[in-house]
Amino acid sequence: MGHKIFISYKYGDSNVEAFPGKLLTTARHYVDEFQDLLEDTDEINKGEADGEDLSDFTDDTIASKLRDKIYDSSITVVFVSRNMDDGTPEKDQWIPWEVSYSLKEHSRGGRTSLSNAVLAVVVPDSGGSYEYFIKEKTCTECNCRTLMTDFLFKILGRNMFNQKNPKRSDCPNHSESSKPYVGHSSYISSVKWSDFKANIGKYLDIASEINDNIHDYDLTKAIP
Repeated sequence: MGHKIFISYKYGDSNVEAFPGKLLTTARHYVDEFQDLLEDTDEINKGEADGEDLSDFTDDTIASKLRDKIYDSSITVVFVSRNMDDGTPEKDQWIPWEVSYSLKEHSRGGRTSLSNAVLAVVVPDSGGSYEYFIKEKTCTECNCRTLMTDFLFKILGRNMFNQKNPKRSDCPNHSESSKPYVGHSSYISSVKWSDFKANIGKYLDIASEINDNIHDYDLTKAIP
């Protein structure tokens, strides 16, 4: 059965790896390719918000703009890109609101929409690197990866490594307090674009599986 997908991304971020033959590539081009790939699957794209300025909007106005787009979706895919944060307060940017609204439960017409699964798809920067967020093989013994969660919007970062009873590896290269997490330690899992596009269904299913066990996680649902 296909997933109903809402896509959150920074439309004009051009600090992304260029597509062949394009003078300017932005995060939107990655979303377009994702949508093209969805045409060959059972997944359903529910659409994405536009680039309106939020600074003069009330919370109720923002919620009303997002309600219909997110209400009937089951997975929110967030495209993480190098310049996704434009430096203005997080409450004045779309992505934090879209993640917040995706995580909240909403009732309408006697029906309650539960929290969405959320998946972070990391786009390579203009140098072709993912290391602004994902650093691979940071330990020579266990080949673990490190996520630079401080780079993210707070509502994304606080919903990673938030499993209530996480499992840790027994790697001898790490102290007891810094042993890497294993399994699905984050409610919002993350994947490189190169891996995601090779097996979209796999990673959407992982996000759905985590969502099925939502009570195992301490969620941050409001913009901090």
